[in-house]
Amino acid sequence: MREALTYNDVLLTPQYSDIRSRSEVSLSSFLGDIEFDIPIIASPMDTISESHMGSTMWAHGGVAIVHRYNSIKEQSDIVADISNGGVRIAAAAIGTSGDYLERAAALVANGATILCVDVAHGHHILMKEALRALRVTFGNKVHIMAGNVATLEGYNDLVDWGAGSVRCNIGGGSICSTRIQTGHGLPGLQTILDCAQSDRGVPIVADGGLRTSGDIVKALAAGADFVMLGSLLSGTDETPGDIIKTPAGKVKAYRGMASADAQIDWRGKTSSLEGIATTVPCKGPAGDVLDDLVRGIRSGLSYSGARSISELQAKAEFVRQTSSGQTESATHILKR
Repeated sequence: MREALTYNDVLLTPQYSDIRSRSEVSLSSFLGDIEFDIPIIASPMDTISESHMGSTMWAHGGVAIVHRYNSIKEQSDIVADISNGGVRIAAAAIGTSGDYLERAAALVANGATILCVDVAHGHHILMKEALRALRVTFGNKVHIMAGNVATLEGYNDLVDWGAGSVRCNIGGGSICSTRIQTGHGLPGLQTILDCAQSDRGVPIVADGGLRTSGDIVKALAAGADFVMLGSLLSGTDETPGDIIKTPAGKVKAYRGMASADAQIDWRGKTSSLEGIATTVPCKGPAGDVLDDLVRGIRSGLSYSGARSISELQAKAEFVRQTSSGQTESATHILKR
């Protein structure tokens, strides 16, 4: 039985750097022929990504994937609102069954240039059939992201079935209980390390378990081209939902799309419950959160002497830290 690593298990070894300013560090990354200034994607969740998040992510060099937990018209209207707002690249999620082809066609007609085939277990026959149908329908007209998978075999199969990028990780998100409910999954970093061994070469999107800018740097160093964020962007001004006033302060809703609350809202019933619903403190503008993350990521690359993500991946040296090392790595003066 092999061991599997998560983000807390490792550190990157600092290396000689001739980078005089973090402004020399480029964080650009490509989805197919689409270049983004930052490797950050907002998750297709109904408490994260609608029109306001789409516009903000674009303004900061990333992209938001509009969630699919609504009617075709409602989702298409959100995408159209992002195109009408001057955003050149719009992205939206679809499923693998039912009206997914009709939804995809409507989204593309309203300006979507990226479709995300969004299911919990992507290494599945329905994904295979959906990707092949989407390629027949759209050819290379749109970029197709697919997932989620946890293994190299899953990554390779999705690419071979037609995916232009793959979301990698199952379980481990802040409000995801898949590993607890099903006993399946892999630690997030291990998934990226494994999938990065592929010879297929399409972008890897690290999705889930990322708590800090340092975790993002580790994911990129391990082989990810992008990271997908939910909890780090939750509670910001641009997320959908009302501000709720509580004795402890202002909060907003944040929920997993496999939680009971979310399932009942979007399809009127529940099946397997693999997420939870909660509230999070209001954080202010998403742009401020993104700026803080980008500063941390740029700093992280500079510690490895890397001016780009590809250079980081070539130079990165991981070490495994003990549980005592994990404790030492965290701030600890307040625990005295």
